[in-house]
Amino acid sequence: MREREVAGVIEAELRRVGFDKPAFDTIVASGPNSAIPHYRSGDRRLEDGDLVVLDFGGMLDGYAVDLSRTIVIGPASQQARRLLDDVAEAQQAAFDAVRIGRPAAEVDQAARQVLERAGLGEAFSHGTGHGLGLEVHERPRVTRFRPGLPVEPLEAGMVFTLEPGAYVAGWGGVRIEDDVVVTADGPDWLTDVPRLM
Repeated sequence: MREREVAGVIEAELRRVGFDKPAFDTIVASGPNSAIPHYRSGDRRLEDGDLVVLDFGGMLDGYAVDLSRTIVIGPASQQARRLLDDVAEAQQAAFDAVRIGRPAAEVDQAARQVLERAGLGEAFSHGTGHGLGLEVHERPRVTRFRPGLPVEPLEAGMVFTLEPGAYVAGWGGVRIEDDVVVTADGPDWLTDVPRLM
């Protein structure tokens, strides 16, 4: 299948299971295209050995859901398995860092430190997450601290994505994204799809 065809299947399935509409244009990025974080699904055919980033979401009763998974067509190479495991570990570190009152930038830093230790610091080129609600991108911004940007302490009830990624230009990339809510007892996952396939 071509990337566009897979995107069409995903969007049809979102409607079939009850979502009002897709929350954004579905991303299906295969092989070297998976190394482009904000790629638009194209005409490339999926091939054996490809890493494939699937980034999709739906609107339900006015609220957005956003999810990414990276799969491998056929058996995963050692490099692909390492990238998948490192990104999953970074996402877990970010989740473990979520606490009321903690600046969102510290959650980003927790994910970034895992990827830096794995030698993938340069391969992580975007923020760890973004707020999610009536819009697909809201506050808080779970990204690096930058002078001039407001410090955003986490509050109970905030919903945001955790979506670290690592991208190797010309070869492929991995992103794993889930939705999280902040509670008085810590974070809770709102999405429950297996993270590693």
